[in-house]
Amino acid sequence: QVQLIESGGGLVQAGGSLTLSCAASGRTFSRGSMGWFRQAPGKERDFVAGITWSGGSTYYRDTVKGRFTISRDNDKNTLYLQMNSLKPEDTAVYFCAAARVIRVTSNGNLYDYWGQGTQVTVSA
Repeated sequence: QVQLIESGGGLVQAGGSLTLSCAASGRTFSRGSMGWFRQAPGKERDFVAGITWSGGSTYYRDTVKGRFTISRDNDKNTLYLQMNSLKPEDTAVYFCAAARVIRVTSNGNLYDYWGQGTQVTVSA
């Protein structure tokens, strides 16, 4: 079992920045990739960014490319999401997740473990 706990969410004005963290415990950090997803009110959960175990490969949804950066520190068992130039449409609950596959994937069905989520609210 892997437990994932997100932190770092909050309220920020448009154009501002936030850094989300995801601390993993238990049977941590296999060689699987990890990812960030988000869910806005009334909408489905969407993939945001993913990263391989080594950190050598990353993948982002188009709407966050150039603004968000995913990274991981395997020594600290922690996943990060640096979010810059935030927009009101980035408002959502953000979830981190651990995948059962090595490659980066946007398919939520390939992620076995999920955190409880952290709220990010961007005001106009």
